[in-house]
Amino acid sequence: MPNSSSDSRSGVPRKVIGLAVAGAVGGFLFGFDSSVVNGAVDAMKDEFMLSEAVTGFAVAVALLGCAAGAYLAGKVADRYGRIPAMKLGAALFLVSSIGTGFAFSIWDLVFWRLVGGLGIGLASVIAPAYISEISPRQVRGRLASLQQLAITTGIFAALLSDAVLATSAGSAHHALWLGIEAWRWMFIPCAVPAAVYGLIAFRLPESPHFLVLNGKEDTARRIFDTLMPGDDTERHIREIRDSIKQDELSTKKGSLRGKAFGLQPVVWIGIILSVLQQFVGINVIFYYSTTLWKAVGFHEQDSLAISVATSVTNILVTLVAIALVDRIGRRPILLTGSIGMAVSLGAMALAFSSASGTGSSVSMTGVWGPVALVAANVFVVSFGASWGPLVWVLLGEIFPSRIRARALGLAAAAQWIANFAITLSFPIMAAGSLPLTYGMYALFAAASFFFVMFKVPETNGMSLEQADTLFVPKGSKPAELAVTPK
Repeated sequence: MPNSSSDSRSGVPRKVIGLAVAGAVGGFLFGFDSSVVNGAVDAMKDEFMLSEAVTGFAVAVALLGCAAGAYLAGKVADRYGRIPAMKLGAALFLVSSIGTGFAFSIWDLVFWRLVGGLGIGLASVIAPAYISEISPRQVRGRLASLQQLAITTGIFAALLSDAVLATSAGSAHHALWLGIEAWRWMFIPCAVPAAVYGLIAFRLPESPHFLVLNGKEDTARRIFDTLMPGDDTERHIREIRDSIKQDELSTKKGSLRGKAFGLQPVVWIGIILSVLQQFVGINVIFYYSTTLWKAVGFHEQDSLAISVATSVTNILVTLVAIALVDRIGRRPILLTGSIGMAVSLGAMALAFSSASGTGSSVSMTGVWGPVALVAANVFVVSFGASWGPLVWVLLGEIFPSRIRARALGLAAAAQWIANFAITLSFPIMAAGSLPLTYGMYALFAAASFFFVMFKVPETNGMSLEQADTLFVPKGSKPAELAVTPK
């Protein structure tokens, strides 16, 4: 019910929106730190005289840190709370941005990118969990989508700063301020939002779900009263408590283990969603697009401008997803996105099949260059309006309260490992066959359609505690599990 402190259109207390936005700042760092390498790839390669394989490793190694950070995030968040995990992530972002900018060798650079990856992994888990746990059910999809909006904004900021710095210096290879090359300056600015994120974390309240889970119901009650005045606080507390009890009946305390290849089925759902999100190759666009467009005939500055334009498109379509996710549901958006990705990736494979040369010497003539460019942007639109934000929404919704942070951490770790595999393999695969590479991504996009069709239920309008019951073992008591979506 709207009140004086609510948004006039949604009836959501402005404080809830503010906390969701603040929690999503980690997503901005996630997007910035993971994509800033785009404009620096070629300069790094020349600076340290790297082979294609080592270049791919230098770009992708941060993703191994992401996987480790995501896995550890669940343990840190469950033991110490969501807010301490945010503070740790901010510290890792801060030191890695400075360390990477002043790296003196390839192994030094690899180490600092690994540290930054740990921070990204923490942010990738904590932000969606925190936002989901403080959001009212009727707008949880929109608020949880702020994570992806923050990621896309971070990607845009990274690519824009890359373009500005490279243009100012004349090239990413050239010295800019204080005699330091432009590519090094591309990493250093991340220290500023990292410091801001750390300061924000000191002012955020702890998640009520975490507090109830740890027997601090009075504190959780006060936070609910502050976040959603006039709402039924006791009902929220009761739902969380009941969810915890139900989870204790169905599994060992806090265990992710189950009979489906060693894990609970719901954990596998999250892992597969995460892996498919990466296996369609989206991060090839954001990590290697500048190099890719240079290879097909665009100059460096034009390639950077194209990458920036693509990131703007990504932000705009994420806004579309935020507007629609709580109106038409998760499944229809995911299914439509899968179709768009499969078709556009198929078009890219066809376009590159008409190119001559391989690897960095590939060239395209006639209409095929524009076809590849349009198809790439259609792919970004299809992904950004569907699988980009909605996978994070679902990961924040589908796991039971007691295992949410750890299960989300495991799913996010799987996502980063998949991202690592795609990022590491792309330079090598592209040197062999770009049509085959994009054809493989198209097949995974098609597979994502059928996975959602047959394995992913609709969670729109459900409380987190109701969504818990969608994946309970067969044979459980119907009375305990009955759910009617709101």
